Amino acid sequence: MKSIVSVIVLCIVSSTAVAQPKKVLFIGNSLTYRQDGIYSHLEKLAASADPPYILQTEKSIKGGATLKTHWERPEPREAIIKADCDVVVLQEDLPEINVSYFREYARRFVNEIRKTNSNPILLMAWYYPRLGWISTAEIARAHRDIAKELNVEVAPVALAWQRSIKKRPDLDLYVADREHPSIYGTYLATCVVYATLFGKSPAGLGYTPAGMSSEEAAFLQHLAWETCQKWKRKKIL
Repeated sequence: MKSIVSVIVLCIVSSTAVAQPKKVLFIGNSLTYRQDGIYSHLEKLAASADPPYILQTEKSIKGGATLKTHWERPEPREAIIKADCDVVVLQEDLPEINVSYFREYARRFVNEIRKTNSNPILLMAWYYPRLGWISTAEIARAHRDIAKELNVEVAPVALAWQRSIKKRPDLDLYVADREHPSIYGTYLATCVVYATLFGKSPAGLGYTPAGMSSEEAAFLQHLAWETCQKWKRKKIL
């Protein structure tokens, strides 16, 4: 993944901790910030509810960065302290780094996040062919294991991607590099994050990004919620 400087921090409250999330912090890379960013679409998705819900977001991103890279930079940890978020969403790019580093730096970040009384959530990013040494199932297993150890929630985006590709291959989740998300991929990731943060289905919400039909958006909304429910019930790895 190309080195583009930035780090995403989106702040929000976990549905298990606060009735309505208000502020979110995402720490991630280009898998999070492409297509105007999950954070941007999340704000619009929440605002399309009836009544509208207004989210405040912050962002800090670095292209190609893993959690290890983020830990070695001062900006992400400063953002955790300064942003005063309800929830911090950590997006690892597991194909870019090994599982042991993922576990180590997820643990370090979760400890820092909890010092600020924020709630950590792991965003499980997807498999891509350029670095095919790890499968979707192995990515999911790594997230399941560390989530159990640290008692944190996971937004199972990678599993939603896998199910969408099988059910609707016509909705191409990747752009031409077969790594970064198309608008379909970003919107699906957004719906999974929404379902995880709010503990509610995004189905029926009115926000549809430009270039996507309402039928396509509805499919992705339903799929995101079904995947989150299967993940919680351990009906899917």
